Amino acid sequence: MTDKGIAKWIRGGLARAGRYISPASLAAIGVLLVTAIALFVPPYVGMADNGDFFRSIYSTGLYFSEPGNDGLRFGHFVKQYGIFQYFNENGSTIASSQTLFIKAAIGLNQLLFDPVVFDIRFQAAIFTLLLTAAIYLLVEAITWGVPKKLGYLIAAIAIFIFGDTGYTAYFNSFYGESIVFVMVLLLSASWLLMYRRRYNDYAMLALFVVSALILTTSKQQNAPVGVIVAVMGISLLWMRKGKSFRIWTAGSLVLMFVTGLATYVMISKEFVNINQYHAMTRGVLMQSENPEETLRKFDIDEQYALLKGTIYYEPFATIDVNSAELERQFYSKYSFVSILQYYATHPDKLGSILNIAAKDAFSIRPQAMGNYEASAGKPFGAHTPFFSLYSWLKVKLAPKTFGFIVIWIAVVTGLYMPSFVAAVRARDFRQAQRLIMIVTMMLIGLAGVLASIIGAGDADLAKHQFLFTAAFDVVTYIIAADLISRRLFRDAPATIARKPPYASGGKGVTPFAAP
Repeated sequence: MTDKGIAKWIRGGLARAGRYISPASLAAIGVLLVTAIALFVPPYVGMADNGDFFRSIYSTGLYFSEPGNDGLRFGHFVKQYGIFQYFNENGSTIASSQTLFIKAAIGLNQLLFDPVVFDIRFQAAIFTLLLTAAIYLLVEAITWGVPKKLGYLIAAIAIFIFGDTGYTAYFNSFYGESIVFVMVLLLSASWLLMYRRRYNDYAMLALFVVSALILTTSKQQNAPVGVIVAVMGISLLWMRKGKSFRIWTAGSLVLMFVTGLATYVMISKEFVNINQYHAMTRGVLMQSENPEETLRKFDIDEQYALLKGTIYYEPFATIDVNSAELERQFYSKYSFVSILQYYATHPDKLGSILNIAAKDAFSIRPQAMGNYEASAGKPFGAHTPFFSLYSWLKVKLAPKTFGFIVIWIAVVTGLYMPSFVAAVRARDFRQAQRLIMIVTMMLIGLAGVLASIIGAGDADLAKHQFLFTAAFDVVTYIIAADLISRRLFRDAPATIARKPPYASGGKGVTPFAAP
């Protein structure tokens, strides 16, 4: 075959593929392949334990079976654990939706692999499939009606951002960030699909509610998510005129609101003390030049200024952090509300700690935890370079000030405001959903930052602010896609859209399939 013949054959193959492979399918397949290589092909990529795993695994029926497991902490990830074969006396230390995924993975493991040995890759497989579906739905919502060449470019960007191993390495771990990542994508995708009127509204509403509930209950610091989504989702009540849809929507919003409040109320006393301790010692006191004077404002004895900068887990502490004395003279003197009031009356201190938070707000993976098994022969704490360019660029290039976050929020809101105003004037509340969804994502991200610094000071900020970095990437991706497709300032009406070019050559218009 001649060079011209080969070129013609390749062009023909691409043309045929273009008829059957949509941008959404391309993005989903790409993320699936990249994630499968990272997590299921040696050397396996995962996330080392920082000491938190026991909270998630013991109550679900797992235990550490790896010899010398304590010596592997932070440096190497462990992929196999033991499954209890007798009565499990360990009660749940936290109420989290993460338990559902671990239990599902254990059941799949015992069915297909081993009844007594748990391989964490079964959990990774579940999250990988959920991520693939989430990417498909998100890209489908964004590229619906977009010319296929532009759609493929948007799909490639999705693979570049959301296939990054900074995100997917969490799947081979027991951190709740795996759930946060996938549910943020599903929440955004379902909302955008309702906005596009793509698929059935009731089905998308169900996905929207389920993903919001799982996200809210995945980590106790995510309690504000349910409240934020419920309040911002009120606009969905006017998206359709049917009474049935409004009843289901109203009930769902109430459920999300109550779930957010319940998640906060159910935080155990142990975690309250841990976070409350860090909120003062690693937050308020860390920002104070005169800690004794600051403590007096909380009616706390000045001697506790010695605790400035200390952490709850120090092996040789100046005082027992669980003692009745500390409970009476320290913990009982302040709450998260009083700390919030302190920052509100001391904006300079708030600005200082917000800037500290901003330094870690764009880090997808914490630097403290390694990505390889010890058997891989990699150095202790080594990070994988495989498909991690985006997370590397994000850390290197993103401005490390809270002022940038404020400017970013203002610019994004301003860019989408004209189309939002036009939709409101036309009383097209479906068309108005795009900006509402984007603002919701930004508020969720901000809630993650504020919950971290008010609830725990600067302790483990890179990991605690994962919700912000996931929300930031979703919003940034939507902006990039809308710029490429020229939909940023003015979008097509939600009730009518062009047929996808990859389905019919890009010609003609058709109503959406959703009722």
